[in-house]
Amino acid sequence: MSNNGITRYPHLLQPLKVGTTELRNRVVMGSMHNGLEDKVADVPKQAAFFAERAQGGVGLIVTGGYAPEWQGWVKPFAGGMRTRKDAMHHREITEAVHAHGAKIVMQILHTGRYSYQPFSIAPSAIKAPINPFKPKAMSTKRVEKTVRAFARSAWLAQKAGYDGVEIMGSEGYLINQFLAERTNKRTDRYGGSAEARMQFPLEIVRATRAKVGPDFIIQYRISLLELVEGGQSWDDIVTLAKKLEEAGVDILNTGIGWHEARVPTIITQVPRGAWIDSTAALKPHVGIPVIASNRINTPQLAEQIIAEGKADAVSMARPFLADSFLVQKAAEGREDEINICIACNQACLDHAFQNKKVSCLVNPRAGRETTLVLSPTRSKKKVAVVGAGPAGLSAAVSAAERGLAVTLFEKNAEIGGQFRLAMQVPGKEDFKDSVAYFGRKLEVLGVDLRLHTAADPATLAAFDEVIIATGVEPRTPAIPGIDHPKAVSYADVLSGKVTPGKKVAVIGAGGIGVDISVFLTHEEETLEEWKAHWGVGNPLVDPAGLTEKKPRTPSREVWLLQRKAERIGKGLGKTSGWAHMAHLKQDGVHQISGASYDLIDDEGLHITVTAKDGSTTKQVLAVDTVVICAGQESVRGLYDELHVADRPGLHIIGGADVAAELDAKRAILQGTETAAAL
Repeated sequence: MSNNGITRYPHLLQPLKVGTTELRNRVVMGSMHNGLEDKVADVPKQAAFFAERAQGGVGLIVTGGYAPEWQGWVKPFAGGMRTRKDAMHHREITEAVHAHGAKIVMQILHTGRYSYQPFSIAPSAIKAPINPFKPKAMSTKRVEKTVRAFARSAWLAQKAGYDGVEIMGSEGYLINQFLAERTNKRTDRYGGSAEARMQFPLEIVRATRAKVGPDFIIQYRISLLELVEGGQSWDDIVTLAKKLEEAGVDILNTGIGWHEARVPTIITQVPRGAWIDSTAALKPHVGIPVIASNRINTPQLAEQIIAEGKADAVSMARPFLADSFLVQKAAEGREDEINICIACNQACLDHAFQNKKVSCLVNPRAGRETTLVLSPTRSKKKVAVVGAGPAGLSAAVSAAERGLAVTLFEKNAEIGGQFRLAMQVPGKEDFKDSVAYFGRKLEVLGVDLRLHTAADPATLAAFDEVIIATGVEPRTPAIPGIDHPKAVSYADVLSGKVTPGKKVAVIGAGGIGVDISVFLTHEEETLEEWKAHWGVGNPLVDPAGLTEKKPRTPSREVWLLQRKAERIGKGLGKTSGWAHMAHLKQDGVHQISGASYDLIDDEGLHITVTAKDGSTTKQVLAVDTVVICAGQESVRGLYDELHVADRPGLHIIGGADVAAELDAKRAILQGTETAAAL
């Protein structure tokens, strides 16, 4: 660690004593289920995944959740720590992490009624609103058996070489279900009062400590702000924290919200550091370290949180998908080279909830450490990349990292492409960090960046490999009056070229249409205003942190239309789409499905709406502006010209290859894979 790092991050990079174990710094890589937990064949991939983060300087790693018994699986045949054979396989993971000086704890996760299988169990037989399966209520003996299962799982983790375990008591999983009146209607000693509901986690901790001894970390993830009706009161949470410390917990990690909560907690529209005050409120009540979590994605913010005494350590989960070497770069004063997590959820949580392997939109190597390798090369090949949008930037940086000589052509004055438009959308400001990251990497790696330069076949003849990443352009639909001054493209609106009027129709309700609608109706707001609009109150006063929502005052009246007769928003991201649609509802956006567009004229937008029964009605939306979000078309003229000429070493990636809803995840992955294969 450099002196510069200690100077810049004197609190974050200081060691932390947890029980009898010392962590080398106060940065925790929080738990993430990455899809590599479930099969023995994936253990080497999991080991490589964690080893790279340990090499990058993190102090403590928390694994994804492993079930202590099969009824607590995330899904059928998901990962567990239940047998000595399981423990034996995990030694490859723990040894890989320890080789790089980090500590690692295994999360013990019992999903309870969130288990996606028909044999789930829970404190009471109450179905979760996000799960089709109704759980079976646990008998008293069954609860006692589960307590023993947690303790045995921790003991096995110790045999596997882990430095400790994290007992998952947050996010609405089984332990949290016991703690909340919402999900615990029991009449035995595990229900009926707040004190009785606490017996389950306390018995787990006591049994675990007795099983593993004093020198094994017991970390407990405590639910601080539940954001659901019938959740715990603040007094109950504080009481639980104190009792957990007495029972043998060494360190408290913090969790915000349940998976079924209707308040977003980690997606991009959530302000950075939104939940720190809850952690700060708990810290004075216990004598053990407390970890802050959720929407903390930079070392600067992490340092501030610890310096202000609001937490003893900081958990960053998805930021370690985006950049394995986040801590090392901070310690070396290279913060501007950190690939910042933009909280988009597209390749991480969306993948996890779709039963896919988890990765990262801005870093597709995450989870592919053994298969997507940017091997150093001594090749003297000259590589031209045409287009500095997400795909081209990914290709250029990845090729340069391998040691190839890269020239990047961009016809505009700035890099970023569609990301530069996305970062204008309220709640997507973090996208600017990705553009800045790529810009800095081009400098560090010595890429020859040529702005204001449109490449042509003659110029490209001097290169051995040519990667075409010329992106997309907005599609212009064949609507009568499309050339009317009222009709404008989404690109012109987001770039500031056009300022829409007070009444706006948005044609096309995909991701771009939703973003434009947010952009048009949104006013800049403080963190407190954001919380008020979502109904987040003061947890010290408001039960589970919920209060009455404060209505938004939209800056424009907007109509969002689509041709399809289905529900608007159906194709949005699984873990974030609902929140974007809730935002539109808060802003009073009118949503019209089954619309055909008849005419744009001085009166506004003429439409015909087809109902589910087949009946039609004609309407005129008296709007000032009609924003066209009707898809994109690939810009591939240069590629076609080179392809016809049979140009060797020719590649096409990103939107130029396939113009499909501005898929940055696919574009960046394509860019990286293409560079890796050169």
